[in-house]
Amino acid sequence: MRRAAVRVGLSLASVTAALTMSMACAAATPTAAPAGGASGSDAPSGPVVEAPVVGPGSAVRTPVDRRVDAVGFVDVRTAVPDAVLDLRYATTNNFVGERLYPPNARCLVHESMTPGLRTAARILRAGGEVLVFWDCYRPHSVQQRMFDKVPDPAWVARPGPYSTSHEAGRSVDVTLAARRPNCPPARVVGDRCRLDMGTDFDSFTPRATAYATDGVAAPARAARTRLRDAMAAGGLTVYAGEWWHFDGPGAAVRRPIIDVPVT
Repeated sequence: MRRAAVRVGLSLASVTAALTMSMACAAATPTAAPAGGASGSDAPSGPVVEAPVVGPGSAVRTPVDRRVDAVGFVDVRTAVPDAVLDLRYATTNNFVGERLYPPNARCLVHESMTPGLRTAARILRAGGEVLVFWDCYRPHSVQQRMFDKVPDPAWVARPGPYSTSHEAGRSVDVTLAARRPNCPPARVVGDRCRLDMGTDFDSFTPRATAYATDGVAAPARAARTRLRDAMAAGGLTVYAGEWWHFDGPGAAVRRPIIDVPVT
């Protein structure tokens, strides 16, 4: 250091002054916020801009509202970047016939579900299939509106003083999609084609049960089995009453009502 200073004709005092000024500038430079957003008391309470999805192998944590983060929820694309979202309750194409979520709703899940979903997606991806998410975290008010419409606990969980598994972000409603030529328009989702699984979402019929055989064609039964096996490999359990509903770890534990934005 001293030899370099002599070569350019600088005195020890001038070198010291330069270093002092450099350190002061560095201290004055603001540090970039982490990708998940600020966590201090002055952090914005609204949603942050989403990070781009890079690809199937990405490990990018998609930013969420800090209230969502506080209860341990993540955007499902943090675990499954190539997830296809077909959130039916953000449309009128559902059994209630009304839009129950805003159009820009996210698929939010508790972080405990991410390892299992990641595993399931990896297995399905190897066979050219992807997970399509119909529903994830469900606000308590939405659960109440659903039960008012179909007050049958066999099909719609009865709202109570505790969160249902969907309200706790520990259940998902999913199906499969793949690239298929000549896909029927009703099954097109994004650039994929939803597989024929024997029934559509929220079909309150015996054919909608997880292990139904009557009225369910062999290809649909095989697709359901692939979905169940992949989810089971991730530790996610199918609900016998609905082939599309899967519970994550701790889904049956009673938890307080959670109220966070789905956007």
